[in-house]
Amino acid sequence: MKYFIALTAATLLLAGCARDGKVSVTPDELMHHRFVLQTVNGTAINPGSNPPEISFDEKMHLSGVMCNRFTGQGKVSDGALSAKNLAMTRMMCADPQRNQLDQTFSAMMNEGAQADLTGNQLTLATAEQTLIFKLADLGQ
Repeated sequence: MKYFIALTAATLLLAGCARDGKVSVTPDELMHHRFVLQTVNGTAINPGSNPPEISFDEKMHLSGVMCNRFTGQGKVSDGALSAKNLAMTRMMCADPQRNQLDQTFSAMMNEGAQADLTGNQLTLATAEQTLIFKLADLGQ
């Protein structure tokens, strides 16, 4: 039993080292999926009638809404998702949290955010921000 525990621990340690701290998500794992934002830095989001979301279409074209609608060309490189120069509408939302989301998301996409897709949860993270999304059906 001790041998089995030691072997399991060694396997997990080596698997962690093999990833070299990089989370690997591929474009194929994101394309044709829609994700609804659940939390920002651990704080739950009030979805309201138009929840913040991101969708990935063919060739990593992404679109969605935080406060404003956005669209752009996404790219995955070394586990980081980026979309330089997102096109975005420029309206003011009544909810200050949603207004801040536009700036947060846009900055994350310009800089690139580490992307982790585990089960039905997509996490986008930088040193300053963490956005957690839940997989939703594209038809919704």
